[in-house]
Amino acid sequence: MAAWVAPMVGPPICDGGVVFAGGRILAVGSAETLRSEHLDAQLIDRTDSIVLPGLVNAHTHLELSGFACGQPPASFLEWILKLVPRSQLTAEIVRDSVTRGVPLGIAQCLHFGVTTVGDISRHCAVSRPILRDSPLRVVSYGEVQAMAQRRSLLVERIEIAIDDSYASDRLRIGLTPHAPYSVEIDAYRRCLEVARGRSLPLATHLAETPHEATFLASHSGPFRELWEQLRAWDGEVPRFAGGPIRFAQAVGLLDYPTLLAHVNYCDDAEMDLLSRGRASVVYCPRTHAYFGHPPHRWRDMRARGINVAIGTDSCASSPDLNVVDELRLLHRIAPNVPAIELWQVATTHAARAIGWDDRVGSLAAGKSADFAVFPSTGGDPLAAILESAAVPHEVWIAGDRIQA
Repeated sequence: MAAWVAPMVGPPICDGGVVFAGGRILAVGSAETLRSEHLDAQLIDRTDSIVLPGLVNAHTHLELSGFACGQPPASFLEWILKLVPRSQLTAEIVRDSVTRGVPLGIAQCLHFGVTTVGDISRHCAVSRPILRDSPLRVVSYGEVQAMAQRRSLLVERIEIAIDDSYASDRLRIGLTPHAPYSVEIDAYRRCLEVARGRSLPLATHLAETPHEATFLASHSGPFRELWEQLRAWDGEVPRFAGGPIRFAQAVGLLDYPTLLAHVNYCDDAEMDLLSRGRASVVYCPRTHAYFGHPPHRWRDMRARGINVAIGTDSCASSPDLNVVDELRLLHRIAPNVPAIELWQVATTHAARAIGWDDRVGSLAAGKSADFAVFPSTGGDPLAAILESAAVPHEVWIAGDRIQA
């Protein structure tokens, strides 16, 4: 029993309760009613708290959790080159970085009440064993890059990305062609074909910067400069006029439940395309602010029925992996949006974006017993958390209390 229970599929329940057993929720409702219906249930008293579903971080890069974002870079290209040095990285250096970074990211997620993540896994063979052995639920999107002189690596990289050797009840395997400036259109089509054939979750970075459209149309701008600096460009890369969102439509991504990370640049006509499709958009507010992008159109997207979720991106572009601080920024940007609608982008909508809404994202019978328990201070309990610096004092996954 708790002061409040916030199921996210309805208003918070005052003096509420959740009954669970075997890792699954059996019932949600008023504590008084549940006590009378479940006389043998063990009582866990949380009358000073509000119980939420475990939070869902729909887009993050746990492998980069050892980085610190620091001051905003002069350009997106400068930032990428800090992450991808031109000198050859050895397998040992990569393994060490990922082996240190992923556990740091997992610990942060649990500390901030996140129980499920959509993770971009670039070095799958290193990160997935760590993810499998963690308490988190993870959709591990294996990353594929294949363009220009690296296009011949496509088949090999897809096979690595979809390797399900470490899959488990809590670790689902997905696929992510990285972005339109690192994956050619035919390679995108192949990734979509593989995802459809295996019913895999699919994700991509899209419309993250204004330079994607220029690069697609004319092979110029900062992304061409990036390829030149990597000494991997060739003249066989296809061009595409119309920008990254129409590129995604041409590939077929919008007809599949694809997770589109960022979508920072989107006009009305492009929003119409998104609204007619099945893709979700994941907005990363603090990363968006870090790079100084113009205001994101997440409210317009929601008004058109597009599923908008929230993510943290990575510690290389955000102070930490605190999803609630992302919501707090949204609350400051849009104080008139009801608090429950903001929380839904980190619960129900985020679960849908990663294709796991059958298990997580809300408190309802049959769902996983994953909880984030915050102190309750009265008034509107969901708004109160956003107007404080509170972190959860308990996190539960599958009915087990996790010490973050």
